[in-house]
Amino acid sequence: MTIQRFQLYDTTLRDGTQKKGLTLTVDEKLAVARSLDGLGVGYLEGGWPGAVPRDTEFFRRARTELDLRHARLAAFGATRRPGATVSVDPQVRALLEADTPVVTLVAKADRRHVERALRTTLAENLAMIGSTVRHLVHAGRQVFVDAEHYFEGYRAAPGYALETVRAAAEAGADAVVLCDTNGGTLPDEVRATVAATLGATGVRLGIHCHDDSGCAVAATLAAVDAGAVHAQGTAHGYGERCGNADLFSIAANLVLKRGIPCLPPGALGDMARIAREVAVITRVPERSSAPYVGEDAFTHKAGLHASALRVDPGLYQHTDPAGVGNRMRTVVSDLGGRSSVALKAAELGYAMEAGSEPVARTAARVKALEAAGHSFDSADASFELLLRAELYGDAVETHFTIDSWHVTVRGGGPTGTEAGVRLRVRDVSLSGTGRAGAPLHALDRALHDALDPFFPAFRTVVLVGERERPLGPDDGGDTSCQVLLTHRADDREWGTVGVGGNAVAAGWHALLDMARHALLDRPRARAADRLLAVPSAER
Repeated sequence: MTIQRFQLYDTTLRDGTQKKGLTLTVDEKLAVARSLDGLGVGYLEGGWPGAVPRDTEFFRRARTELDLRHARLAAFGATRRPGATVSVDPQVRALLEADTPVVTLVAKADRRHVERALRTTLAENLAMIGSTVRHLVHAGRQVFVDAEHYFEGYRAAPGYALETVRAAAEAGADAVVLCDTNGGTLPDEVRATVAATLGATGVRLGIHCHDDSGCAVAATLAAVDAGAVHAQGTAHGYGERCGNADLFSIAANLVLKRGIPCLPPGALGDMARIAREVAVITRVPERSSAPYVGEDAFTHKAGLHASALRVDPGLYQHTDPAGVGNRMRTVVSDLGGRSSVALKAAELGYAMEAGSEPVARTAARVKALEAAGHSFDSADASFELLLRAELYGDAVETHFTIDSWHVTVRGGGPTGTEAGVRLRVRDVSLSGTGRAGAPLHALDRALHDALDPFFPAFRTVVLVGERERPLGPDDGGDTSCQVLLTHRADDREWGTVGVGGNAVAAGWHALLDMARHALLDRPRARAADRLLAVPSAER
């Protein structure tokens, strides 16, 4: 294998869009293509022209709107129809009209599919593969052939499966991609089949795996170890049923674990950012635990881990997160101790020794609060407020104090709930009201109504997520509910936690932490310095 010629092929815009609920406009397809080109993939499969009108339009616009720096654009389609003349077959003509440098053809490699799905002869299927590939190669296209259901076909009739590979290669296909279409082939069988196919044909082989057995990435690596020099995947593993092999995991494993330069030098450092970009465009939230690129991929919670990480981060991490554009995170919980608190404090910008008294007090406070129903592993902002209280004591800044708050539910609809707050800023009384469809959102608007005129930093804060969890008798005594909130301001997000006798009370405490955290001084300064103006009278 000549690893310098290894081909990393992305099929997010075609196979990935078969994921349930994932539908992309042409503009969104173009945006995803630009992001993945920025990662440096070698090939981008744009869709099926002629069969899908949106894909036909994508290729038309791509000619003038898509300036690819690294990737070659591929159009996807099928071999000619049984009995048809390839030069007049409408599907083949649509592939040429897409005007891409690369065409990928799907072809049947399982004799049972040839006879039952195509309803043609085995010989005609081989002729369909050969004539279509030759026609496209003669037209100046680089051609890949996706040998559909190859592993099942090889298992049932290995001789015929090998004939399909030879037919494609002899006609000029650059690589024949062995497809685990049903996703049920385990890595050991993939490795053995790829090795046997390579030994019998000498053809340049690729691999395309689905994840129905949870082994798509492992099977892809097994195929590469057996000699495949072309690997296909989709961003975040998007795809039908259980999805496809995750392109990001494939790329990182090939570069970092196998030493195969399938991306340009240094490109891996942008991978986590690009993964987030794609998730935003597709509106499919990225999996926080996704290898390499997920928010939690390098997140540590247990106290034993934290103690070791303070000595050497490599003791509990298989690679440097910065190498894939990610970062190490520490979450604080009752599972941790002083080391977890010290690491999290450092992550938040506070230099503290694990053996210091403030760290010991904070760790004890965390354990007590978690026993009472709090949860800090998704509430960094609430933890930072707690930490500052232990660090600075009475000197901790207090930008406002609450006198009272209320919520009134008047009926259904988007403004059926009304909330009001009364608070004080520098001993000046203020009030705010808000209406929304739910109590927490009404309270959020009331806080903004009161604080926005005087605190510029608070105006951009948006409540973007909430989770409610009932508490049992062992969780918090008199408390019965925990609420976790997520907020966003500019380019950062943070979480807060509150507990109370009901969801509204718990959410109110989390909202207060949100407001106080948004107004923290960095570096610390007097609270009065943050005021735009001081109200001279009660509003």
